[in-house]
Amino acid sequence: MGMPATPEPSPELLGIAHVAFRVSDVSRAREFYRKLGFEQAFEFADPGKPPVSYMKINDRQFIELYGRADDSQPLGLMHVCYEVADIRVAREKLKAQGARVLGDGEPKVGAHGKPVLFLHPKDFCGTLVELEQA
Repeated sequence: MGMPATPEPSPELLGIAHVAFRVSDVSRAREFYRKLGFEQAFEFADPGKPPVSYMKINDRQFIELYGRADDSQPLGLMHVCYEVADIRVAREKLKAQGARVLGDGEPKVGAHGKPVLFLHPKDFCGTLVELEQA
């Protein structure tokens, strides 16, 4: 009995843009990643909101560190963001495979100034998926 055919990689998917983690202490988490050799690219510290630090892996990839708004928010992986060539084509392909688009389904401008949207894969994954236009 042969192995099932491996699907072709999606031409829309260019790679992982960032991975977002919720942490209990952004400063400590940032220092941990600095010790691994990564530097902070930028951060947001809006009044009344938890801080967010963006650690640069390379010119196209980041680790996002989100502070907790309160102790009830779980720590750990929040979402994975994939860079795509065409955000609308990728959205439609993922919807056809059972992913639910959050919000009104239209891309918004994200923290990096690029169009983004979020999807939630139904029934098989508890982690949000973000798409970011290249």
